[in-house]
Formats: sequence, C-alpha cells, structure tokens
Amino acid sequence: MAEVLPPEETAEESISQLVDHLFRRESGRMVAVLTRSFGPAHLALAEEVVQDALLQALRRWPFHGVPKQPTAWLYRVARNLALDQLRRHTTFRDKEDDLRRRLETAAAAAGHTLPPQARLPGEITDDQLRLIFLCCHPDLPRDGRVALTLKAVLGLSVREISRALLSRESTVAQRIVRAQRRIREGRFAFEVPCAEALPERFESVLEVLYLTFNEGYGAHEGDALVRADLCHEALRLTVCLAACPATDLPAVHALAALMEFQTSRLPARLDGQGDLVRLADQDRALWDRQRIHRAFLHLERSARGDQQTSFHLQAAIAAHHAAAPSASCTDWSAILQLYDQLLAHQPSPIVALNRAVALARLQGPQAGLEAIATMAVDGTMVGYHLLGATRGELLLQLGRRRDAADAFRQALECRCSAPERRFLERRLAAINSHPS
Repeated sequence: MAEVLPPEETAEESISQLVDHLFRRESGRMVAVLTRSFGPAHLALAEEVVQDALLQALRRWPFHGVPKQPTAWLYRVARNLALDQLRRHTTFRDKEDDLRRRLETAAAAAGHTLPPQARLPGEITDDQLRLIFLCCHPDLPRDGRVALTLKAVLGLSVREISRALLSRESTVAQRIVRAQRRIREGRFAFEVPCAEALPERFESVLEVLYLTFNEGYGAHEGDALVRADLCHEALRLTVCLAACPATDLPAVHALAALMEFQTSRLPARLDGQGDLVRLADQDRALWDRQRIHRAFLHLERSARGDQQTSFHLQAAIAAHHAAAPSASCTDWSAILQLYDQLLAHQPSPIVALNRAVALARLQGPQAGLEAIATMAVDGTMVGYHLLGATRGELLLQLGRRRDAADAFRQALECRCSAPERRFLERRLAAINSHPS
C-alpha cells in the first residue's frame, strides 16, 4: 500500500486543486499510455477510466490522505479499472498478464521509480504526440479531429472545447462521439505517420496545439484569465515536435516562436490581485527574457524555405512587441503591415479586430472605429466582449464618454473571464464617476 500524508494535514480545497493540476498535467499522458497498451480501438475506454480514476482521487484522498506518489496512484487505479472492463472481452483474457506488466511499468515510471522506456535516436518519445496523430487521422472529419484531440490529449472539457471552437456544446459532443466510433471501427495505428503521410495530418495537429495554447493564454470565462498549465503543455508538445527530425518543419518553429513570445509575458499579464494588465501597461522588466531569446531562435529556424503560414505572421507581430523597449517605441507601422498580410492569409473577425487596434495606434482612434464598424453590423462578433471593450477604449480616446460607457456595458453583457469582467467594470466606473 502506498504511503500517504495524514488526512488532517490536507485540506479538501488543496486536494481539489491538486487533482485539477494532475488532471491538466497527466490525463493526456495517461490516456496515451493506456491507448498504446490496449490499442487505438479502446481510446474511449482509456478516456473513461482516466476520468474515473481522477474522480476516485477526489472522493478518497480527503479521507485517506494523498499518496506520496499521486501520479503513480492514478495510473494504477486507471489500469485496474481498464483491466476490470477488458476481462469481460475474451480477446483480452490471454493478454492480461502482458498488459498488466506494461501498465505497471508506466505507473512506476510516472512515480519516478523506473527509468523511462528506451527509444531509438530521433524517435518521438512522447506518447501524447502519437495520440495527437491518431486523433488527427485523415479518415476522421476535420472538426472531429480537432475536438477529439483537445479532449483526449489535452484534457479539455466539452464546454472548454465549444468555447475554443465557437461551437455549441451538443455539437462538439456529437463530433467527439462520431470520431471515437470511427477509430473504434477502423484499423488505425498508434504511431507517428511516415514522411509521405505526415502533411495530411499536420495542419490539424498544429491547429490543436494553437487552440489549446490560446485557451490557456486567455480563458473565455471562469475565475482565471490565464491557465499557465495549458500554455506550458501546448508549448512543450510543440517544442517536442520541433526537436524531432520528422517534424522539424518551419511551421512548427513558427508556432513554437509564437508560444514562447506569448508565454514570456505571462508574469506581467496579471497584477498582484489577479487583475488584468493591458499590454501597454505591463512592466516589461517582468517579461521572461530567456523565453524571448528562445522565441527568436525558433523564429529564425522558421524562415527556412519559402513557406509562410499564419503562425509565421503572428510570431512576427509578437516579435515586434518583444523587441520594443517600451509600448511607445512599438513599430506599429510594421505590425499593421503584418496584420494586413495575416488578414489576407487568414480572414477572420478576430484578426480584423486586432488590425483595427494597430490601425488606431498608427492613425488615431477614429480610423480604428471606422475599421471595426462593419464587424458590429454583420453580426459575426455578437457576444464577443473584446469588440465592445475595444470600441469603448477608442470612444474614450475621442472624448465620447457616454458612447464609451454604452460600449463597456455591451461588453459586460458578453461572456468573459472574471479578471476581464473586473477590468471592464473599473473602466465603466471611472467614466460614471467623472461623466464630464
């Protein structure tokens, strides 16, 4: 039996936080290990037992104490749950001993009592990356690939995925079920595809990592604006891809550069009370210079060949912000040109809104207001709080305080995170206290 910490030393709230942390950090790895052991056809089973193991931790640990090796405990419980279900299948009865040995090795490695499994030089060692490629199989519908990967590999909930994809929860759930069924019925391999088959999956892989990072960098709702665990996990997997010869591609380095630039700002995005600090107001001394250095290295490697992706353009924009010693020294002219290219390459209302901000910085708030006027008319940004917030800031710069207050009120009617809501409330309160 695993040694445990005394129950009285562990508060229920801290245990809940620990389980949530382990879920974000370990659930995708656990699902990947179980999928490798039992086969891709049992991906849904792997997800189910990992979820059940985490629920057991929430129920047991407050009363019995936290194991000294909580990750290994979770692996062990998930393994037993999976074996209990698979014993009912005759095809697995003669393989039970072998499967048990494999999963014992995984659980021990998770508890750092065994060395990691040896791999060939240059081979991707992370089972999560293999799982990503499985979930991004070209035989799956594109929307199903993205939704399934976000759930199985990164541990996002259906609600979180629906926010990231701007889709209904019921729609996302149906996509996931259909994708799981297709994998169960097909003959999919748990491997990184060969060089010839790589391109057809790679776009979905990078999209998943990008969406995951964005959800961590700016949560759409909830108590926290930043979920650093998601940012770091998406970055870790992207860097792992960049380090593998088979996937050492310009687009991967461009995405890694973008993530490193953005992650470098995390220490300055929130103040001591957890409130939002705008980019222009951030203390740049808090920016992580080592990450910025790594970002520029990735950006340099992304310039190989003649390929230019949206990640290249976004990373270049982030690079201008990182290179500016202060907000007033930012090269908004270069940034506006990059947004023009990005909008042509990847038309989207969010890119258009960001371009409008850059335009306002360069040509004044009226130019920015005119640029975003069509977004409010065509309805594509209805319910997006940053549209109202941006209009409010530009109107405030023009001295139109009453119109600015209306814009901030509209923004507050939209879904957003608690720190963003507090920021909008402060802006509105400042206008109301000085209406003239």
